[in-house]
Amino acid sequence: MKKGKLLIFSAPSGSGKTTLVNHLRSEIPNIAFSVSATTRAPRGEEQNGVEYYFISLEEFMQRVENDEFLEWQEVYPGRCYGTLKAVVEKMQEEGNHVAFDVDVVGGTNIKKFYGDKALSVFIQAPSIEVLRERLVNRGTDSMEEIEKRLEKAQWEMDFAKGKFDTTIINDDLETAKADILKAVSDFLEQEEPCEE
Repeated sequence: MKKGKLLIFSAPSGSGKTTLVNHLRSEIPNIAFSVSATTRAPRGEEQNGVEYYFISLEEFMQRVENDEFLEWQEVYPGRCYGTLKAVVEKMQEEGNHVAFDVDVVGGTNIKKFYGDKALSVFIQAPSIEVLRERLVNRGTDSMEEIEKRLEKAQWEMDFAKGKFDTTIINDDLETAKADILKAVSDFLEQEEPCEE
């Protein structure tokens, strides 16, 4: 069985990344979702092993020490996110393409690790103002949390410049869906370079 390819998606909070990745998965059947581990508490209806693997900070740091992460990041103080190597390898061995939904630093680290075997896509809202509006309308965070997210979003957009294979501006959802589907389909159709 052919090993699956790797698809990296990064975006500031509120850019519509989850919507776009879910659209891709409905169009391309064998995309498996790499579920990240996090030390944050579940939100709303989130379930362990579905949206994230929710683990304690202590267990997370133990796994870091054991070199079990492909990448990991302390995104906010005491709030860590990471990608477990074993989860990715298992999905690839099963012939699935693996989609990563990670922050920009994680995205660039995974890209460095896999090189041309991975496609890295940065998704962004058309502006910080549009992002603010989306986060407020989402109604899941306090204004203080929203301001923190916006500050981080500006940093992420600056950091991402030139570090991703492609950037999708999510201004019009249908256009963004078509753009991301084309970018990913083109990448998946490429022949693997022969290994010496």
